[in-house]
Amino acid sequence: MAITLRIPEGVLSQDLAGETVLLNLNTSAYFGLDLMGTRLWQLVKEGRSLRAIYDVLLQEYDVAPEVLQRDLFKLVRTLQDEGLLEDV
Repeated sequence: MAITLRIPEGVLSQDLAGETVLLNLNTSAYFGLDLMGTRLWQLVKEGRSLRAIYDVLLQEYDVAPEVLQRDLFKLVRTLQDEGLLEDV
């Protein structure tokens, strides 16, 4: 998990009462993040690696490690597929 993610140019985000809405101006992809997804987004904005993001989320949420890993990878892949995240 030595991957670092970044937010591509043209992707906007807006916090709405603890949840985040994402919009890719280049593709018109629109996506909503729940509380954990919003925390992921905050950590990506801080420039953290995927491993560091996993470690933080594991400490902050009551979730089994394998469930977190599965769900985190699934969300990251979805955001990448929509052009909302990319590998550095």
